[in-house]
Amino acid sequence: MEIPVPPVASSSSLASAALIDPQALMTIRSLELRARAVVEGFWNGLHRSPYHGFSVEFTEYRQYTTGDDPRYLDWRVFARSDRYFIKKYEDETNLRCHLLVDHSRSMDYGTTGYTKGQYASTLAATFAYFLHLQGDAAGLLTFDETVREYLPARHRPGHLRQLMLALETPTAGRATDLNAPIERISALIRKRGVVALISDFLAPLDRLERNLTALTAGGHEVIIFQVLDPAELTFGLGQPSLFEDAESARTLYIDPGLARTSYLEKFEHHCAALRAISRKLGISHHQLPTTQPLELALFEFLQQRIKRGRQVRRARGATGAGA
Repeated sequence: MEIPVPPVASSSSLASAALIDPQALMTIRSLELRARAVVEGFWNGLHRSPYHGFSVEFTEYRQYTTGDDPRYLDWRVFARSDRYFIKKYEDETNLRCHLLVDHSRSMDYGTTGYTKGQYASTLAATFAYFLHLQGDAAGLLTFDETVREYLPARHRPGHLRQLMLALETPTAGRATDLNAPIERISALIRKRGVVALISDFLAPLDRLERNLTALTAGGHEVIIFQVLDPAELTFGLGQPSLFEDAESARTLYIDPGLARTSYLEKFEHHCAALRAISRKLGISHHQLPTTQPLELALFEFLQQRIKRGRQVRRARGATGAGA
């Protein structure tokens, strides 16, 4: 039986919704309230868009695919939507997601009235809040030049609040080591799940591919969110001045007009290397300027989950067909 496939949503489907300006969002002192505002605004905007059915795949149903047992078709949903959906199995609904969040001193930088660290923590809190509402388990690992705090992925009373408090811890470390948190999470988690790595990635990438390979080889889905201040993307620093490196504490005199071309070449080379690693390993990579509404980042996260789920179901269907 050939089942019609609904259109795939795109970020433009939220364009008509009233997205929250990050600058206004950051005026909310409570991290949990910020996360709630983003999630509720996201769902309200999506429900008003042409892709209302997009949300179905994150509740108790998923679309029927070839190879599924037709006994589990829900005919009441079919009567309302003219689409075939089945109840999710227990192992499909219990998602485990670990959020790896950069708390190094470089995340203290910001030219928008708030820092990259505040944006990254709000992004992680948004993911955690959404997962909690879905009944999924969220965990957290914060790092700078070393691993700072680890909370295993859980869904129980009080865990979300504990996670929010950990995210509110101020940045401390001088340097950024991208490898330590990946090596630690690879050693800690045994059951397959999602690992979301949130950082500016302004650190050496020489061992990153090897460590990410070990993580993906363990069956984990990895998603990268590269959080950057607009000035880092354009080198729009204004007049010649003395600048202090947040991590090394070195003071340098820089004329932005003279240094911009060289900086942008090196910056693009660095970002291209990160994109190449992600592409090679099949990892989803998203570059986020801190001026981008967080609803769009949440949309990308959920879109990736749908894509991954469809790939798994296709693989199951192919296995069932070949049996």
